[in-house]
Amino acid sequence: MKKIVILILFLAIGLAFYEQASAEKNIYVMVIAIVVFMMGMMRLSSKTPSKNEDKGENDVQ
Repeated sequence: MKKIVILILFLAIGLAFYEQASAEKNIYVMVIAIVVFMMGMMRLSSKTPSKNEDKGENDVQ
């Protein structure tokens, strides 16, 4: 599943860069590519544990 999400992220960024370089830019394609990228990054980073997760409540400021 993680490999599929990473592939989709690269495709979204590639599409956004391609659209940015074209003569006639379509803003909707760019927005959709950015939204897909951000949602994919949220999905991947949700699995990463927090740095402060193992510390007690008194240590977190």
